[in-house]
Amino acid sequence: MNSNYTLAVTLTDILYVVNPTQDDWSKRFQIINDLRSVIETLEILRGATVEPFGSFVSNLFTRWGDLDVSIELPNGSYISSAGKKYKQTLLLDVLKALKRKGGFHGIKYISHARVPILKCDSNKDNISCDISINNLTGQMKSKMLFWINEIDGRFRDLVLIVKEWAKAHGINDPKTGTLNSYSLSLLIIFHFQTCEPAILPPLSEIYQGNMAADLFGVRAVAEKNIEDACSLSINRIKSDKSRRVNRSSLADLFISFLEKFCDINVRASTQGISPYNGQWEDIDTNMIWQPKTYALFIEDPFEQPMNCARAVGHRNLMKIAQVFQSSYEKLTSPNLTHPLAVLVRPEVLSIMSRSQVPSFVGGGIGVNGMNRGPHVQRNPVGSSNVRGGGAHLQLPYRNTGNNNGGLQVNRGGGVYPRGACAPGQVLQQQPFMYQNMMNPRPLMGSQSQVQRNANQRPTTGQSSQTQQVHQIWRPRSEK
Repeated sequence: MNSNYTLAVTLTDILYVVNPTQDDWSKRFQIINDLRSVIETLEILRGATVEPFGSFVSNLFTRWGDLDVSIELPNGSYISSAGKKYKQTLLLDVLKALKRKGGFHGIKYISHARVPILKCDSNKDNISCDISINNLTGQMKSKMLFWINEIDGRFRDLVLIVKEWAKAHGINDPKTGTLNSYSLSLLIIFHFQTCEPAILPPLSEIYQGNMAADLFGVRAVAEKNIEDACSLSINRIKSDKSRRVNRSSLADLFISFLEKFCDINVRASTQGISPYNGQWEDIDTNMIWQPKTYALFIEDPFEQPMNCARAVGHRNLMKIAQVFQSSYEKLTSPNLTHPLAVLVRPEVLSIMSRSQVPSFVGGGIGVNGMNRGPHVQRNPVGSSNVRGGGAHLQLPYRNTGNNNGGLQVNRGGGVYPRGACAPGQVLQQQPFMYQNMMNPRPLMGSQSQVQRNANQRPTTGQSSQTQQVHQIWRPRSEK
């Protein structure tokens, strides 16, 4: 049986397990509201708003993803600015309030970070939460990533797969000198820009200029100017009939992603990665980049010339390159037992082996020769929620300004009450049971089915009525 098909089937099942459920969305909305209740008790923060950002807003979080929250200080209609020392003082007040109020544990104050943060875990669900002050730039970066996914939905799928793969190999933790999740997302954007034909354009074609520097003045105006510019660019890109279409499967894109960065340690000695320009650039000749002081340079396309990979050291860069190389060799080897041995952490494999995993691939035969169920209707590759004719971009939520649960989920261009299903949910899927994942029997099925199934994409969420993944053992929260 075609090993590419084996990988394609495996990726869809991993996506089912790591994709957030309706309950995962609801839990995070509840944490946001709990934090609002805490902030309301502080007189010094009267009028402040609690606003999420990060992977929750970009819709790139997994079931075990953490939650990033910014406390935006009141400044009338203008964007507020506060010095680092003042932010540190406010976070200490929040720390005390969290301890008084209860509901959170493991509260830690990280004052030495470039952006001071307060880390805590919710008592009820043990979801990790990072709290910062006036992080509007972080909010806008998150929205940018969400809008980029509107060009091609394979971006989100590959981000979720790569996050789990990177955690399985210990290269997704900036605290230990490896890549943060934002850097991984930018590597995938860069891969989509440099594959043939390109899936994404240089990000300069979506937003010209330095987005972070454009966040000044009246907040509503600044945000609308950025959104309007991105909306116009993305609709132009999507409606360009001369644009060549890349029809690579998710499995093909993952393999070529691994292959592309096998020598990242060698290239990084003289070049940096620029998603803004969509190419490798010589560090010595780039006038806005800092001198060669980092092992790896991944430019933040929305806050130039910031290096998103500044935590990566030379030794860990070698480790990262070795992980790319070994994973590529194992997944392309004819002697590979099963891709799951390369792709997921043992605890995630444990969940998959003991849980009922619905079929995402229509009409195929799954692992152990078990029927994978009927075809499930879903959006085609590259589909999006951006409507034609200059429609505005959507977000997975919106802030209604009501502190009593004002956040609402946006699904397919419509706005739904908080706790509603995540975008792309499909109901009534038929499950099958994973068994003996490390040594499955050979896959069976016709070659025509293989080709059809390899081109199918999984959905991006599951219904609570059909959610079958048991809470046997949950991986630690992503950091």
